[in-house]
Amino acid sequence: MKYAEEGVQYHLNIKSGDVGKYVILPGDPKRCEKIAKYFDDAKLIADHREYVTYTGTLNGEKVSVTSTGIGGPSAAIAMEELVKAGADTFIRVGTCGGIQEDVKSSDVVIANSAIRAEGTTKEYAPIEFPAVANLDVTNSLVKASKNLGHNYHVGVVQCKDSFYGQHEPEKMPVSYDLLNKWEAWKRLGTLASEMESAALFVVASYLHVRCGSCFLVVANQEREKKHLDNPVCHDTDVAIKVAIEAIKNLIEEDKRK
Repeated sequence: MKYAEEGVQYHLNIKSGDVGKYVILPGDPKRCEKIAKYFDDAKLIADHREYVTYTGTLNGEKVSVTSTGIGGPSAAIAMEELVKAGADTFIRVGTCGGIQEDVKSSDVVIANSAIRAEGTTKEYAPIEFPAVANLDVTNSLVKASKNLGHNYHVGVVQCKDSFYGQHEPEKMPVSYDLLNKWEAWKRLGTLASEMESAALFVVASYLHVRCGSCFLVVANQEREKKHLDNPVCHDTDVAIKVAIEAIKNLIEEDKRK
């Protein structure tokens, strides 16, 4: 098996030279081919477990896309092994649920930091350590959103381990805790909820690499509760195009430096 070869990463089935320094990280493996179509000369590198990797070029620079699966544990593994293979700049692209009423379906959310309401980061850093995105990557995502004319929001996102703990908290044995904390996130201006950024930001801090995140807002359960307009949107191309544009920006900025 390829992952048994020397120098091949155990989970991702990749080795040094297989990926570029810039990597887009969707959760869903099926999104990798869709993202790779924006690359020049994209090739499938590996398909193992939840991890699918394509590599191509953008603006003449080698770039890759690797799926992480759902949640912090598998996302942390992906980043660890990608860094070992030579990557150092990451953009997580995915979906989220809006929390603030003005965060609407089809908007883009750019996370500058994340609430560590998950378990993975506790095995990397004390809880006092913040999960913060890289400023260069965040600024590049903002610039891309402006250039593409997308409605966007920048701020804190909440990261959890239980999808149904968010959507059906009243059914959970710890409903008292989930409901109270959700109310706190709302009052603190948290933009949206998702599942991977906290782990990626903390692991990036530990590995001294760059990471940012952008999301498509699928819907907003707070708007739903108040019977406000709340269509469900699944067009991830919106967030993907922002990430592609941001990678191009970073490539050019890095060349100038």
